[in-house]
Amino acid sequence: IVDTGGFFDSRNKFDSIRKMVPDPLHTAIFTHGHTDHVFGVPQFVKEAASKGCSRPRVIAHEAILDRFRRYAETAGWNGVINDRQFLGVAGEQAWPTQFYVPDVTFANRLNTRIGGVDVHLRHARGETDDHTWVFFPDIRLLCTGDLFIYAVPNAGNPQKVQRYAGEWAMALREMASLEPEILAPGHGFPILGRDRVRQALEDTAALLESLQAQTLILMNKGATL
Repeated sequence: IVDTGGFFDSRNKFDSIRKMVPDPLHTAIFTHGHTDHVFGVPQFVKEAASKGCSRPRVIAHEAILDRFRRYAETAGWNGVINDRQFLGVAGEQAWPTQFYVPDVTFANRLNTRIGGVDVHLRHARGETDDHTWVFFPDIRLLCTGDLFIYAVPNAGNPQKVQRYAGEWAMALREMASLEPEILAPGHGFPILGRDRVRQALEDTAALLESLQAQTLILMNKGATL
């Protein structure tokens, strides 16, 4: 599984998966440490124990460990700013303090084979510094995490930590060079077809490059916010 569910919906996703796939979970990959992507593993662990199966392993980029520590130390602050961004200060946003620590981490790239399937993991700084995108070369499937979300990329806002528009665009162009035929985004519907996938990746890269270039021009002119 690439990403296992959010803080609020992991049970629903677990139930949906189990309606379709009965096999025990062998490996979960976290594309990044945002709380809408990294929950749900304990349900598979509990299931494995009840069936006498091996516990699933989790793979993620090494920077996710620092993110989880920071999230635990600043849970109240994250609750406040996410309430402000997503709920319009309509109510207190709960924020977790316990996270599932990966069993395997990597720095730049990791190639592995699971159940006879080749899996290529690549690190890229973009929406987060701990992002991983995943490519399955045998079936030309690309899982982008939130490097592609079927919307204008969230390249930054004044309340959140640094994001990396230039490196993000480079990663999208690297993905496009692999000529994937299926794109499974971090949010939104899958995209099917080599040409449509390439357009999605390259258009988003071009937008990020333009945003960065225009911002730098204005900054160097001393423009106000």
